Amino acid sequence: MNSGRISDVSANALAHSMGLGRANKRRGGFWPHLGLAGFGRDHREFVREIFARAGVGFDGRNAWDATVHDDRLFSRILSQGSLGLGEAYMDGDWDCEALDQFFERVISAGISEKFALTLPVALMIASERLRNRQSVPRAWKCADVYYNLPAEVFEATFDKRVAGSCGYWKSAATLDDAQEAKLDLICRKIGLRKGESVLDIGCGWGSYVGFAAERYGAVCHGVTVSEVQVEYIKNRYANAAINPMLDDYRNYRGPKVDHVVSVEMFEQVGARNHRTYFERVRSYMKDDGLFLLHTNWENERYPVIEPWQDKYFFPNADLPTIGEIATAVEGLFVIEDVHNLGLDYDRTLLAWNAKFQSNRAEIERKYGTRFCRMWEYFLLETAGAFRCRHIGVGQIVLSPKGVRGGYESIR
Repeated sequence: MNSGRISDVSANALAHSMGLGRANKRRGGFWPHLGLAGFGRDHREFVREIFARAGVGFDGRNAWDATVHDDRLFSRILSQGSLGLGEAYMDGDWDCEALDQFFERVISAGISEKFALTLPVALMIASERLRNRQSVPRAWKCADVYYNLPAEVFEATFDKRVAGSCGYWKSAATLDDAQEAKLDLICRKIGLRKGESVLDIGCGWGSYVGFAAERYGAVCHGVTVSEVQVEYIKNRYANAAINPMLDDYRNYRGPKVDHVVSVEMFEQVGARNHRTYFERVRSYMKDDGLFLLHTNWENERYPVIEPWQDKYFFPNADLPTIGEIATAVEGLFVIEDVHNLGLDYDRTLLAWNAKFQSNRAEIERKYGTRFCRMWEYFLLETAGAFRCRHIGVGQIVLSPKGVRGGYESIR
């Protein structure tokens, strides 16, 4: 039974009916929306030929070539696209000595644009069109999949403050230094003073609130949908002026604060909710405060992320564009500063992977080989995407009424 062919016919029919002719383009990694183009030919030959256009081979001699352990890899790519490619790696069907270089080449060559749409992508797009995939009830799903993993997994990967976001490497030599430089940069950009209050929307493992309380004497509030993160912050910063809350950003009921920050949480908000997000932020802060939004962004609008990351890391995520952000803040904020961090995320992800590999034996003993392969695949796939500038990351400073005399950009 050729289920792959049936799936791809259904996907393309659905895409056509919804006017998604450009939906074969993807950002943020190698998103091969593989479809009917490969059928009627030997699937191994077809896949090899397409990847060769990126200078990537199968069982070749280059560090970025894929080593095939099971030929089912090719049919999995053809029938499931990026979901099949990622799951095949997790299952040990293939390996690659330099996975980040594999993705850098494939993304740069635009391989994903050569193929049609797979059913997983089509179904995600249909879901996005028919309902709010980032509604309050659905906001907790990402915590269930990713943020509620045991803290030791993140401690084995991230820096000493467990900052799961892009570091700032301008003058830093180590991962710890890069993350502290990023946290300090945020504090300086909002002009944080001792005794002032700050709300961190999506506070993660408490890296920013912990830093702001300890180094700047700030009174910090944080919201997250992860109960594991709330307990971690309470335990680690028990003696600091930090109030972590388990709630959706739309339900914050704390006091008005001097400043608001949000570090790589906005990717979970969704285009349908952008305006609501900024309205909420505006209502949470004082008129003379500043809001710093640190977020990943894409260069071209697309309504969903690829199925593999949607399934294993960030369910219902939706990267914004700079244009979408600018539109959503109209009448609410003045855009004071935009800082593109460029290649800093590539270096951060490589540092995360290096630390993870140094701790891999213990993580593999507890969580298994498949989990570890999933983890490294995510880190190195994303590094390749940032390296070729397929997606970006940066910080945007916003003020409710404009900074009198102008805002001085800080780097």
